[in-house]
Amino acid sequence: MAISTKLMMRQGQALVMTPQLLQAIKLLQFSNLELAAFLHDELERNPLLEAQEGDGGVDTADHSSQGAESGGAEAYEGPQEGDWAQQDLAVDSATLSADLGADMSNAFEAEGPSIGERARDEAPDGAGLSATSWTGAAGGGSADGEAPNLEAYIADRQNLHEHLAEQLALACPDPRHRIIGQAIIDAIDDSGYLREDLGEIAARLEADRAEAERVLATIQTFDPSGVGARDLAECLAIQLKERDRYDPAMQAFVANLPLVARRDFAQLAKLCGVDDEDVADMAAELRRLEPKPGRAFGGAPIQPLVADVIVRAAADGAWHVELNADALPRVLVNHSYAAQVSAVATGPADKSFISSCLQNANWLTKSLEQRARTILRVASEIVRLQDAFLTHGVEHLRPLNLRTVADAIGMHESTVSRVTSNKYMMTPRGVFELKYFFSASIATTSGAAAHSAEAVRFRIKQMIDRETPDGILSDDAIVERLKASDIEIARRTVAKYRDSLRIPSSVDRRRAKLAQARMTTN
Repeated sequence: MAISTKLMMRQGQALVMTPQLLQAIKLLQFSNLELAAFLHDELERNPLLEAQEGDGGVDTADHSSQGAESGGAEAYEGPQEGDWAQQDLAVDSATLSADLGADMSNAFEAEGPSIGERARDEAPDGAGLSATSWTGAAGGGSADGEAPNLEAYIADRQNLHEHLAEQLALACPDPRHRIIGQAIIDAIDDSGYLREDLGEIAARLEADRAEAERVLATIQTFDPSGVGARDLAECLAIQLKERDRYDPAMQAFVANLPLVARRDFAQLAKLCGVDDEDVADMAAELRRLEPKPGRAFGGAPIQPLVADVIVRAAADGAWHVELNADALPRVLVNHSYAAQVSAVATGPADKSFISSCLQNANWLTKSLEQRARTILRVASEIVRLQDAFLTHGVEHLRPLNLRTVADAIGMHESTVSRVTSNKYMMTPRGVFELKYFFSASIATTSGAAAHSAEAVRFRIKQMIDRETPDGILSDDAIVERLKASDIEIARRTVAKYRDSLRIPSSVDRRRAKLAQARMTTN
């Protein structure tokens, strides 16, 4: 067979992902915060895009006019004629004596500038009070018409690392120790624990391990108590030492925290050499300690959860589904500005840039509109399928998968998966992520409709919450009760659901119940 090169024509079909299509897919799976950050960058990049003011904004003019008509408080118009803010106060004794009917000869100096003149002369530039210092152009704010920045008057909240660094500067006069201490403080997390190996910190600074241990011991005396510990036992030990309660019995108690977690007080009493009452007292004292010393200083800022969809009960018994107007992005294309700029653009590069910006702006607004419609369609179908959950509670949550919703609304499963990622629905029963309504199905013993895994997990929690010290349910007993309720489930599945709910085993629950009953009796 001869090997040679040839020219051949072949016809085929392929799906090409254009940049616009990729952008639309990316927008679909964005959360509210991610979408806001993306739109902020687009507004900075594209001059033809502009942010639309929200409908919930306060119209100062309308509110002030309504207040005037209804007899409410009117806007302050600034100092009027005869106002004290525009006049100097007369302070000569003759005038005050005549006005007040008193002898004021010894009250003030006979001659001298007025109070207003002295204030203007002595005050630095820009520090004097004027009529516009009290009211701005809109009846409030600064003299230039801008509203005052209230955040400028809020004290900056100190974080844990800054708090420890200030104490380090006072506790360690040696510059070498301050450098080691600052490296240790940088390795402390928001909970107050030293997560990095101390030997690695010492090796990185070419310091001795013993020297680093001494600096760490100094840091562990800082406020908050327990900071700089490498594990929970050390954190509790530091706090107990400061309270002068770290005796040999308590030392053995802290050294066996796994037994404390299992509430195995009988074994703890043997190891500590004390009776059951002392073990109960030590456990109570341990609960009064702080397991996360850095929690008082806070960690990363908590982002508020904003629902994308709001579900309300309608008058006819149905459910009204609507998009949250506060979560919808408001971006408009400024066509008038685009026309003005296009009229003065002369070079091909300028025209190409304007055309590209206009095309991207139009596509972005269409993608945002398509995103909103898709979210509403998916949410409406979820509400239709989970009507029993909204009416009766989690026990009536139906098993649901992506394919069911995708087939109902005529979309692909991947599209439904992107829509339900990081999207939240506000219902009369609380705020839930859209993915919460999708759960696996648990078969029934009678062959009837399957149960939702979330509903079965809720039933298991209810059974365990109703336990008594003499009636602790094992996993096998829970399986039998669920089978009696027409739920076919395996024991390992019950154990998995119990672990996901952070519920201990039946042995640990029985020990905890007995210990609690013993403490209540004492």
